[in-house]
Amino acid sequence: MAEAAKKSNKMRIAVIPGDGIGHEVVPEGIRVLEAVGRKFDLAYEFTTYDWSCERFHKTGAMMPEDGLDQIRDSDAIYLGAVGFPGVPDHVSLWGLLIPIRRDFQQYINLRPVRLFEGLDSPLAGRKPGDIDYWIVRENNEGEYSSIGGRMFEGTELEAAIQQSVFTRKGCDRVMRYAFELAKSDGRKSVTSATKSNGISISMPYWDERFADISSEYPDISTEQYHIDILTAHLVRNPDWFDVIVGSNLFGDILSDLGPATTGTIAIAPGANINPEKDYPSMFEPVHGSAPDIAGKGISNPIGQIWSGAMMLDHLGHPEAAQAIVTAIEKVILEKDVLTADMGGKANCAELGKAIADLV
Repeated sequence: MAEAAKKSNKMRIAVIPGDGIGHEVVPEGIRVLEAVGRKFDLAYEFTTYDWSCERFHKTGAMMPEDGLDQIRDSDAIYLGAVGFPGVPDHVSLWGLLIPIRRDFQQYINLRPVRLFEGLDSPLAGRKPGDIDYWIVRENNEGEYSSIGGRMFEGTELEAAIQQSVFTRKGCDRVMRYAFELAKSDGRKSVTSATKSNGISISMPYWDERFADISSEYPDISTEQYHIDILTAHLVRNPDWFDVIVGSNLFGDILSDLGPATTGTIAIAPGANINPEKDYPSMFEPVHGSAPDIAGKGISNPIGQIWSGAMMLDHLGHPEAAQAIVTAIEKVILEKDVLTADMGGKANCAELGKAIADLV
């Protein structure tokens, strides 16, 4: 934490609305943070940055060259969404999101998957309690490496090669985090996502590290599934799971599939965490920038708001975080103010205000 923040007792939050509906949901997230701040005597110092695809169009870069240094002393980063038509996705992602995740050693991507009472799952017969688990995704290496390149461009010999990277440190720390999460959250099992029958080097290594780390936690049961059947089980048997740990690619896929089974992916939050708190962690909804509805004011802000709760919990304010989650639970259950994706008629601001008022 920066010295200025310590002296003022304010949490220094770098706010990056980003693209598309990020500009609609982030203000509602801040509205709820300010409401819970009044209740629990919390103070913030919000600094907003215009880093986005719009900035890329104007300047040729998603953020300035010294962008990471500008936000390095923040206590946390509050992100809306990244990506918009006109800028290739790999350009927008590698120009903003991934540099933040890597430079700040946010090697844990944490996403809760939960079916709230009042929402209907697209899975037949599922009720609250049947879908309630965490996905812990390795966030710094794995399949999303920057090692590789192209050769013989424009010829019939053209080739694209990209190297996956699995280090002992990288595997061990994400797996250990998953087991510690299971312990602290009263969970009974940790499941590993693998594909060691087809990916014959990196995935058997992942399995070996999982077996070794799991031996440190004899009271927690373990399972491992190949990613293909694991996706089927998340649909057919979601009640099997407590904590799932996966590589960068597999965790990414599973943490979109999981929330899709809970009624709407728009409510799903995410955290990019540096557990040691040597650097700021970043909190964002799972949904993207949704350019098809951007500017209409109909987006669902719950994913952004719940991400704010995760941010407060990370910063040492669990009671305030729980107050936000409780308000989300109540507004969904009462059904009076819900957006269209949840069967209601409210707009983004109306839903945000309803949650803030309940806080």
